[in-house]
Amino acid sequence: QLQLVESGGGLVQPGESLTLSCAASGFTLDYYAIGWFRQAPGKEREGVSCISSKGSSTNFADSVKGRFTISRDTAKNTVYLRMNNLKPEDTAVYYCAADWGGNCRPPFGSWGQGTQVTVSS
Repeated sequence: QLQLVESGGGLVQPGESLTLSCAASGFTLDYYAIGWFRQAPGKEREGVSCISSKGSSTNFADSVKGRFTISRDTAKNTVYLRMNNLKPEDTAVYYCAADWGGNCRPPFGSWGQGTQVTVSS
């Protein structure tokens, strides 16, 4: 069974950092692009970041550029989203998903269950 599981969310204060993990089971992450998405209450889901297969390229939403980084750990079959200088507007449920084409283009599949990130003082 192909599955992605997110973890690492939590409650932090503005300016603090979190690292989200997206762990895969049933397939090798290296062959696929992995995207991070988020959905805040009452808002549509939006793309946050994506890393192509084998990490050859990355992209970020304008709202997180310079604050978030994305990386892979092949040995752990995991993709990470490092979030620095968090802002209240980053509050959302964060999801990861796989692009089987490897190029960070939709459609994405095998969505995880999501992890809640709350930024509040």
